Amino acid sequence: MRNNNVLGLIFPNMHDKELRDLTGIRALGSVPFGGRYRLIDFVLSNMVNAGITKVGIITKSHYQSLMDHIGSGKSWDLSRKNEGLFFLPPLGVDDEQYNGRVASLMDVRPFLFNSREEYVVMSDCHVVGSIDYDELVEEHVKRGADITVCYREGTSPQWQDNMCLKMDKNGRITDIVVDGGAPGGTMWSDGATRRHDVKKSGGAACRANGIGLYIAGKEILLRLIEDAYSRGQMQFERDILMKQTKNLRMFGAPVKAMTMVIADLPSYFDAHQQLLQKPVRDALFGVWPVYTKVRDCAPAMYGLQAEVGNSLLADGVRIDGRVQNSIVFRDVQVEEGAVVENCILMQGTVVSRHARMSAVIADKNVVIREGRTLAGCDTYPVFIGKDSVV
Repeated sequence: MRNNNVLGLIFPNMHDKELRDLTGIRALGSVPFGGRYRLIDFVLSNMVNAGITKVGIITKSHYQSLMDHIGSGKSWDLSRKNEGLFFLPPLGVDDEQYNGRVASLMDVRPFLFNSREEYVVMSDCHVVGSIDYDELVEEHVKRGADITVCYREGTSPQWQDNMCLKMDKNGRITDIVVDGGAPGGTMWSDGATRRHDVKKSGGAACRANGIGLYIAGKEILLRLIEDAYSRGQMQFERDILMKQTKNLRMFGAPVKAMTMVIADLPSYFDAHQQLLQKPVRDALFGVWPVYTKVRDCAPAMYGLQAEVGNSLLADGVRIDGRVQNSIVFRDVQVEEGAVVENCILMQGTVVSRHARMSAVIADKNVVIREGRTLAGCDTYPVFIGKDSVV
């Protein structure tokens, strides 16, 4: 379907503080993922696959690498004479105001006001998944909703402004709790595998698992943010959604696709470990294409002593040592005698002879010298910053 009547807005800096190690030099949206992708690739691909051809990226800070990665949007078919991709840089919005969305939306109000689209899809970049935006938009229109809040059932990440929704049998939101327990009865699930139903009270209440995905009518959204901004109310969830449940037709929409929430460094590490499982890769990449910036590199090279098992290797790598259960990005070198297990090695990393690494996340252009030993654990991986020499 071609959603020419839908405008996409992406917040690539939202939740930067939850992943400070990786976002100190880049926006969360440009954090590398899966050997060749960035987190924003999944959001952009979901929008393009749903037929959304006008997308605005509302930046705040450290967005140079994001601009270099996305460029004109050609890799996502968004380099167009009309509409296409728009970078919307900050106008003096600080961290607190950006995280509240209202001030940053007011900064791009002329862009919103002059857009011809009737609906707006707003998304953060901390959720990895092939989500059917087309289905969500159709459901929003079918219900005649003012705002649709997309959610995922499951254990909630521990961060500020995480929402818990209470809905009636038709999916209409009747109450919202932020940073608290579920109002009334709850319906919980353990990830995407098992579900536990407990006694419900007045409908089903589902903990919104930090999905950061909203659909709204453009005119309604403009009216709401203008009204909130004029009263000094900067929090979209607290000052608009919570206070307007009785006045607006607000519905919850479950995200049915397999998703992985990047809430902190351990969850980032865990998402890559899940990626080594074929069912997870099939659910993530087998539904429709995930687009990214194209780079032409030589194929991966394996030396005579190389030993590789259950790993994902990008093009341009050279392996002469042992690599197990790891994600290896482009242009990485693992020298003879080196052992890499359960690691994430980003672009340009060099692991020298006889070095040993376990449960390590190495940012770009890291050098591990000969004979070094580094070890973390699944719940507390060791992180090495960009351009570091160990």
